[in-house]
Amino acid sequence: MQEETRGSVVAVSRQWWLKVNTKPIRISGADGAVYPHILKVRYWVDGVEYVKRHWLPAGKPVPAVGTEVTVLYERDNPGKAKLL
Repeated sequence: MQEETRGSVVAVSRQWWLKVNTKPIRISGADGAVYPHILKVRYWVDGVEYVKRHWLPAGKPVPAVGTEVTVLYERDNPGKAKLL
């Protein structure tokens, strides 16, 4: 069964080596390029701190560091979680 808690974004890193072009014709190398990101989220369950890394696809809005996000975790294994 899944439970819900709040976590905070600790770090955001851009995967610059995985460029996705959004324009068919470009003027420069980064014209129309979007990149996927990796979020590192810290959350607590029963007084124990967990850190989850989450891959965010290119083009999705990227939360800023310090932003609170919703985390769904399994009651039996709180280390296994996903972000909403």
